[in-house]
Amino acid sequence: MLFSNPLAPARGSGKGDHADLLADLYPATESRRTGRLRVGGPHVLHWEESGNPEGIPVLFVHGGPGAGTAPFCRRYFDPTRYRIILLDQRGAGRSRPFAELTDNTTADLIADLEILRVHLEVNQWLIFGGSWGSTLALAYGEAHPERCLGFILRGIFLFRAFEVDWFLRGMGRFFPEAAEAFMDHLPPEERDDPLEAYYHRLVHPDPTIHLPAARVWSAYEDACARLRPRPADEGDGRAALALARLECHYMRNHGFLREGQLLENIDRIAALPCTIVQGRYDVVCPPVSAWDLHRAWPGSRLIFVPDAGHSALEPGVRTALVQATRTFADRMG
Repeated sequence: MLFSNPLAPARGSGKGDHADLLADLYPATESRRTGRLRVGGPHVLHWEESGNPEGIPVLFVHGGPGAGTAPFCRRYFDPTRYRIILLDQRGAGRSRPFAELTDNTTADLIADLEILRVHLEVNQWLIFGGSWGSTLALAYGEAHPERCLGFILRGIFLFRAFEVDWFLRGMGRFFPEAAEAFMDHLPPEERDDPLEAYYHRLVHPDPTIHLPAARVWSAYEDACARLRPRPADEGDGRAALALARLECHYMRNHGFLREGQLLENIDRIAALPCTIVQGRYDVVCPPVSAWDLHRAWPGSRLIFVPDAGHSALEPGVRTALVQATRTFADRMG
C-alpha cells in the first residue's frame, strides 16, 4: 500500500534521466546534519536536516510504511525558508534493524516523531506526508495537535477496511495484468486470503521465500501507482522487502487504528490549515478518501490533480505540492 516507492530511482546524485524529471522541484541540496536516534525496542532511527536552520520546521513523513526517504524528498521545500527534517521510520531506509516488525506500530511511530521533535528542539512543525505518510501525519497530529503548524497531505489513506480491501482486490479492476501476477504468486488454495498468504511468506526467514514475495508485492503496487506506468525495476529486492513486509504487517493489523478513527478525531486538528493534494486517477489510494477528509475538515483545501495517479513524482502532483509549501511559507511570513 501507499507509496510504491517512487523515490527509489531518485536516490543518489539525481543525475541522468531524473534530472529533467525533477527540474520543477527546488534545487538539490545536501543534508546539513544527520544523526541516529535510539528509540523503543531494538530500533535506531536515521534522521537528517537540511535547509535554513532558522527557517520554518517541516517534517517529511514518508510512505509505505517501509519506503524510507531519499535526497529528492528535500526538494519540495525552499531551502532558504524551511528547516527540512527527514526521518526513516522503524524498519525503513537507513534505520535499523532493517525491515523489523518488533515494536513496530502506529503508536510507536507517533512516539518516535515526538522523540525526534524534542531531540531537535523543535517547538512546532509543519507536517508533510503522502500515502501512508498522510495516515501517520494525521495520527500524529491528532495525538499532538499543539505541536503542529499545519498539514500538507497527498494521496490520502485513512486505513479504513474498504481501503485495504481495495488494495488487495480492487486495484485489479484497473490493472488486471498486475493483479493476476500478484495472485499467481500464490497457490490457488491460498488466494481467498492473499494478505495472510503473503504475510507468512514475507516474514519467513528464508530469503528464497521472502524476497520473491516482496518483489511481486512491490511490483503489483508499483504497476498501479502512476497514470503512465514506468518499466519494472526489480533491483536487489532489499527495498522491496521493507516495503512489502511492513505494509503487509500494518494491513494485517488494521493500521493499529480503530475503524474510522482518523475521521472521528479530526476535530482535534480542524483549526489548523491543511492542503490536500490528490491525483484524480489515484488507483492505490482512491480519491474518495481525500474527499471524505476534506468534508470532515472545515477550512481544508482540496486540490484534485486532473492528470495524475498516486505517485508524488507525477508532474501535476509535484507542482501542486511545491505550490502548497510556497503558500504556507508566505502565510507564515
